[in-house]
Amino acid sequence: MESLKNKVVYITGGTKGIGYGVAVTLLEQGMRVAISGRHIETAQKAAESLGNEEQVLAIESNVSNLGDEKKAVEKILKKWGQLDVVLANAGVGIFAPVDQLSDADWKSMIDTNLTGAFYTLKATVEALKKSQGYYISLASLAGTNFFAQAAGYNASKFGLVGFTQAAMLDLRPHGIKVSTIMPGSVATYFNDHTPNDKDAWKIQPEDIGKLVLDLLTMHPRTLPSKIEVRPSRPDLK
Repeated sequence: MESLKNKVVYITGGTKGIGYGVAVTLLEQGMRVAISGRHIETAQKAAESLGNEEQVLAIESNVSNLGDEKKAVEKILKKWGQLDVVLANAGVGIFAPVDQLSDADWKSMIDTNLTGAFYTLKATVEALKKSQGYYISLASLAGTNFFAQAAGYNASKFGLVGFTQAAMLDLRPHGIKVSTIMPGSVATYFNDHTPNDKDAWKIQPEDIGKLVLDLLTMHPRTLPSKIEVRPSRPDLK
C-alpha cells in the first residue's frame, strides 16, 4: 500500500496485548482503526485510551459467531465506507494433558483460534476485494512446533497456519494479500499472564506492530506469506 493515511484496519481481539500494540502502531501512521472484543465496555475503554474517536471504533464481537463478525463489518463500513486491512488476532490458549483436556476447552480454542479466523475472513472478504486489501492472521510458533499439554492449542494453530496459507492462494487472483505471523514468546496477557519486568527478553506487542507495518508498506509485487518470529535471545533466567 503506497500510503497508509486514512486506510481502515479491523483488529479482532484488539483491546490488549498484540492487537492493542498493532493498533497503536497503525494509528501513528494515520490509519483508522476498529478494534473488537467480546465485551463492548472493554472495547470502548481500549478505544478511549487509543485516542481520537474519529480515528478509532470500538466493536463488540465474538469471532466464533459469524453474525457478530458480519455486524462488525457493517459498522466499519457505515463509519468509514471502506475496509483495507484485517488482522485476525483474537485467540485463546488452554493447556492440559490431552487426557485431561475437556471438550469445552477444546471447542473454545478451535472455535476462537481457527473457526473465528475463518468467520473474520468470510465477513470481510468482499470489502477486501473492493479495496485490494490485506488479511493477516496471528498464528504462533505453536502452529509448526508441537509440545506437551498443548494438543488443543497446537491443533488450532496448525490449522490456522494451513487455513491462512490456502486462503492466500485462493485470494491472490482477487488482488488480496494474505499473510500469517507466527510469534514465539510475546509479553502479553495471554493465558492469564500479566506482563512484568521479567518479560523484557520477550517479543513486545509493538514489535509485532512494526512487523505488520513492514508487511503493509512492502512493495506490492512481494508477499511474505508466512513469517516466523521469535525472541533474539532466550530467557537466560
